[in-house]
Amino acid sequence: MNPSEQAAGQYRIGAVAKLVGIPEATLRVWERRYQVVSPPKSSGGQRLYSELDVLKVTLLKSLTQEGHAISTLSTMEVPQLQKLLNESRHAHTQQHASPKLPAVVNLAVVGYTLASRIETQKFTLCFGQTTLKVVQVHPDLSQALRVQSAEEADVVLVQMGAVQAHAKDDLVKLRDQLRVKKLVLVYHFATDHVLQHLKTAGIIARREPVSDMDLCDIIQSVLMVEPGFASLGTGKIAPRKYNDVVLQKVSNIDSKVLCECPKHVADLIRQLNSFEQYSNDCLNNSAEDARLHAYLSAVSGSARALFEEALERVAAHEGIQLN
Repeated sequence: MNPSEQAAGQYRIGAVAKLVGIPEATLRVWERRYQVVSPPKSSGGQRLYSELDVLKVTLLKSLTQEGHAISTLSTMEVPQLQKLLNESRHAHTQQHASPKLPAVVNLAVVGYTLASRIETQKFTLCFGQTTLKVVQVHPDLSQALRVQSAEEADVVLVQMGAVQAHAKDDLVKLRDQLRVKKLVLVYHFATDHVLQHLKTAGIIARREPVSDMDLCDIIQSVLMVEPGFASLGTGKIAPRKYNDVVLQKVSNIDSKVLCECPKHVADLIRQLNSFEQYSNDCLNNSAEDARLHAYLSAVSGSARALFEEALERVAAHEGIQLN
């Protein structure tokens, strides 16, 4: 993220104060005494704050709530403030993380307005003792695709207005580029046709307005994995190794020549593939049942990965070529 790349100012001071949750008087003092932001003025003399300004003020508020003095924060840019906030939160929570969630959840966020919501203390409280870290922030999808970041994320959150058909390819490209399993899209408008394409691609889409609690539930649901599965030691499920053509080929092998183990294992993998996809699709239905289906997806995905390893052993024993 380049802090100099700001959209034109569009928020007046009253709107910023309401969005961030601080008095206008406090914001004026921060501006006048510490020059935390320098919004341009309209022809009528009104300050016009950009989305990046709102994000910076949100970070400043969260850091002051953590005990940092505004005087020491005033000279820092947004990336420095985010790094300090991540470190501060982690120091408070690293010993008390939820057993069903990673100790630290790293987020990549596309959209300054969405990032401003997530950086509030109120939002992070939804995660209990799990540390929520925003490791990447980009103004829009095109900028996110141009930046190669070394910071790894667990989930990508993207905010868009109108979602066009071609956006699916860009979203999938971003997900692959960041090497994450889940991408959550928060949007204002999209046709049913576009939404179906997004669902097919495994993208979880929610139409605004999305409450903080719902957004928190969605993030937690895509991270929810059951401890104890060997393939989920890192919290991520390996992608499919074998497509339906290969599995069908194994299933069709004459049992008079070989034992029926390859056929049974291949059939099990196909069924687990179907159930895993079904569970992933159900993540798009509602926030209420997203957590359950995330759990079912994790269970079926880990079982599928284990049976793929079993298929390789059986195939090697029986001399079957899987490629």
